[in-house]
Amino acid sequence: MTTSAAMNSRNAVCVIVHDKGTDRIAAVHYASANWSPRPAWTVPGGKAEPGEALDEAAARELKEETGLLVDPLNLELVHVIHVEQSYDGLGQFVLFVFATDRWTGELVNAEPDKHLAVDWVAAADLPEPAFPTARIALTAYQEGGPSFSRFR
Repeated sequence: MTTSAAMNSRNAVCVIVHDKGTDRIAAVHYASANWSPRPAWTVPGGKAEPGEALDEAAARELKEETGLLVDPLNLELVHVIHVEQSYDGLGQFVLFVFATDRWTGELVNAEPDKHLAVDWVAAADLPEPAFPTARIALTAYQEGGPSFSRFR
């Protein structure tokens, strides 16, 4: 039996790119859109395509948004967030949070039609305003857990 919750479930990915030498992370400042009520800072990421491996989706989204390249083998799954209701009103999704300190390329705003800016920001905290799920992911990464949380 298929439920509406199962039919509306989606997978999303994000990547915490951590420059440990400067203790900074790559961040994107999303513009307002139907999936975000106002501009907000977050870590690079997006939706996984149906059938796409999650680590490959994370590497693809990172490249599409920032120009940074990462081998999916260098991504570590650090947290999972079950989001019960997205801003876009399309229901729940599961956010898989990956982290890496190994990448190539220069940080650029590869999607200026979607992002107001991209920047290296202090790893301790994202600028305001920030997506709540990005804050949860970053805190879990920094504290080493928990590995699962829910966001309503």
